[in-house]
Amino acid sequence: MKQHIAHLALVVADYDEAIEFYTQKLHFDLVEDTQLSTTKRWVLVRPKGASECTLLLAKAANDDQQSRVGNQTGGRVFFFLSTDNFWRDYQLYLDNGVKFVRMPIEESYGIVAVFEDLYGNLWDLIEYK
Repeated sequence: MKQHIAHLALVVADYDEAIEFYTQKLHFDLVEDTQLSTTKRWVLVRPKGASECTLLLAKAANDDQQSRVGNQTGGRVFFFLSTDNFWRDYQLYLDNGVKFVRMPIEESYGIVAVFEDLYGNLWDLIEYK
């Protein structure tokens, strides 16, 4: 048996602002942007060099979903973005105005810092040893 996680849904307030953040600030690739209806799109992004899992940017469709935008995990780190060069990406993100809420720290497993996406979801930027 072979399985893998294909997509992770991230509830967003607006497709276009989310696409802009992920592609311009984090330099992710826009994999797909397909109009499904007058209000729904299929929008996939992923980090450069990634091949399997993508983020499905899913626009909040009702008040309950809207209340989760930016806090799908109750304030815990939601995503762990692994990099082959922490300091390169950390500086790039700083230069692009990405807000870091926990500064870089050397841990036994590698270098890590926590940043917020445009809605406040927390991400680890990490270079494993």
